[in-house]
Amino acid sequence: MARPLFLPLVAAASGIATFSVMDALMKRASIDAGVHAALLWRNIIGAGLGVVVWQIAHPRAWPGRRMVMHAMRASVTSAMAVTFFWGIVRTPMAVGMALTFIAPIIALFMAGFALGEAITRRALGASVLGLLGVGVIGLGRMQGGGAMEAQAWQGMLAILGSAVLYAANLVIQRHQAQMAPPAEIAFFQSLFTACLLAAAGLAIGMPPVPHGAVWLDLYGSAGLSFVSLMLLSWGWARAPAHRLLPVEYSGFLWAALMGWIWFGERLDIYTLGGAMLVVAGCWLGAGGQKGEHTEQVGL
Repeated sequence: MARPLFLPLVAAASGIATFSVMDALMKRASIDAGVHAALLWRNIIGAGLGVVVWQIAHPRAWPGRRMVMHAMRASVTSAMAVTFFWGIVRTPMAVGMALTFIAPIIALFMAGFALGEAITRRALGASVLGLLGVGVIGLGRMQGGGAMEAQAWQGMLAILGSAVLYAANLVIQRHQAQMAPPAEIAFFQSLFTACLLAAAGLAIGMPPVPHGAVWLDLYGSAGLSFVSLMLLSWGWARAPAHRLLPVEYSGFLWAALMGWIWFGERLDIYTLGGAMLVVAGCWLGAGGQKGEHTEQVGL
């Protein structure tokens, strides 16, 4: 008998909504304290929260060989988060979210090279639509000109780089969700990411400790990130990726809303049209890939 999809859908949708609010908090914290400092302290706080929840849910548990999988995913998502938040500081939230939607299309090709799966005409058509969508969004960013638009271009390139890492991470996430409980995933994700960011700080210089109201954003984003990781891990472990894929695109609506409320960012026709093309490409690509390479990941 097939598993009911309602609860996994609700969990995935709730996880994406909480991640979108977390993105807004992190954008504000990154503007005030810098991306490195904001990510480092968010994950330190998240690891402190996570170890408590993990041990309450699974007393005296130890992941054993799963540690390698957790460390592997954390190394990818650390670079992904740095490039994403560096970019989102310089671009509107809706633009950043729309650009990340190209990740499932990239994942189709990664699966082809890494897993030997055929790269079909459907996947090629999906990539064309996705690239057209990115081009339309870029066209919208070109309309203003000036120094701010130069920064926006840099931000867009950083987010596209993050999307490539995001796609690589998609190959890992569903396997991880099936092998480890949500509390374990959320804790080790924060712990390993904090360790990697601290190691980077020792190599290039530790960022200054944040102060003032930034801590409210950091505590809020750490809590939301942890809850979202648990919701998404629970949902993806209980439903096939191709059935949950449409829920991912609700993140665009949340990002547009958060950007408008908190940062006064207006949604233009280029961003909306480009997002629709990218989503259409993802739908086309997913139509022939009822597998495991098109799922949502938390930043």
